[in-house]
Amino acid sequence: MSYAKEKGLNANQLKFIAIFAMTLDHITWTLFPGYSSEWYVILFHIIGRITAPVMWFFVAEGYHHTHDVKKYAYRLFVLAVISHFAYNFCFGIPFIPFQTTVFNQTGVVWSLAWGLVLLYICDKKQWNMWQKALITMVICLVTFPSDWSCIATMAILAIGTNRGNFKKQMAHMMLWTLMYAIVYFIFIDKIYAVIQLGTCLTIPLLRLYNGKRGSFKGMGKLFYIYYPLHLFLCGIIRIILWGSGFSTGTANF
Repeated sequence: MSYAKEKGLNANQLKFIAIFAMTLDHITWTLFPGYSSEWYVILFHIIGRITAPVMWFFVAEGYHHTHDVKKYAYRLFVLAVISHFAYNFCFGIPFIPFQTTVFNQTGVVWSLAWGLVLLYICDKKQWNMWQKALITMVICLVTFPSDWSCIATMAILAIGTNRGNFKKQMAHMMLWTLMYAIVYFIFIDKIYAVIQLGTCLTIPLLRLYNGKRGSFKGMGKLFYIYYPLHLFLCGIIRIILWGSGFSTGTANF
């Protein structure tokens, strides 16, 4: 994929769009808990599906551009730990995992961080394929209970290893989303399984990516603060509206 030099959207603009979609999605989960079939609730959740693929894409881009992948991974893992408490507080999920279900026991940042690790492992030429495959399976097990499960991790790996081929990146992204939708259909909710396929809305947006960061240099720090903060505020709204013991159901990044 060759990026346009002047036209299109830069990374900051795409991330702002993703943050808006994420906020709308989480507020909707908070105000309309469970799997509402109202058309406007479904619409807001469909818009919310824009967020995850944008973040997958830019974790892969970040891996390519970072000068220190270990520091990058460290920041993501720290954010994952902090966000665990904010995410679970937001949606009324016990802080200690697996007390209610195996799904959505922590936020998606946990899977994002491990997706970055997978890209790093994939580039280790001194490791055999069976070693990489074994580590990949272990990481999938570790990330399975998080929001977007191991799907986010594998999507990051697919996007990163197909960098330069936009069609393959998006095809793999939709393939992993489809797998997630199938699991959703079988175990959680049929209507919301179809909603997961709204990730396709991200494709025309990412097609507009011009390869530039944008003039604002603090996007990373902004996201690290905003992500847990907005979840915490949504959690307060949840308690005011529904009480401390109510779980708003499954949510997606």
